[in-house]
Amino acid sequence: MVDKVRVVIAEDEAIIRLDLKEILTEEGYLVVGDTARGDHALELVAEHEPDVVILDIKMPGLDGIETARRIAANHDAAVVILTAFSQRELVDRAIEAGALAYLVKPFQRSELIPAVEIARTRHREMRSLTDQYRTLADRLEARKTIDRAKGLLIDESGLSEAEAFRFIQQAAMSNRRSMVDVGVEIIEEGLRP
Repeated sequence: MVDKVRVVIAEDEAIIRLDLKEILTEEGYLVVGDTARGDHALELVAEHEPDVVILDIKMPGLDGIETARRIAANHDAAVVILTAFSQRELVDRAIEAGALAYLVKPFQRSELIPAVEIARTRHREMRSLTDQYRTLADRLEARKTIDRAKGLLIDESGLSEAEAFRFIQQAAMSNRRSMVDVGVEIIEEGLRP
């Protein structure tokens, strides 16, 4: 069985919060927490680590935009903003805060699930891009370390660039370590041929 999508709801109007919970549950989602307050939403997100958080903009404790900003900065969850206000300025602020979908009240049942799924898809895409960026950044750092180590071997041991590279490669293979680890050892601990 596929794990259900976990959702936290923060909506200060109790009837709307109950409607959201009922619709999501009927559609196969698992509502792991709900609250009327933005500050409590942060606590629920930290406790339950949901996949999706649905936030009203106007709430006591902490408004939905600031709550979205904190969730986007500290948690791995897609944020959907739900509000009675559709002014462009609020939409822009919600997007800047990390909201991935925006739903205007009164919403239709047929609008809620697509908004949640759009937010989930955008979140997965952003996470994938972030992972790719980290991989590329790690590769660049590894390349810099190996190049710096080669430079030291060329300068201090009189090796050619090909000989320096071969030394790093052979040291890595013979000790079952990465070339980056050998490069760090050359730079920091003075490993030489």
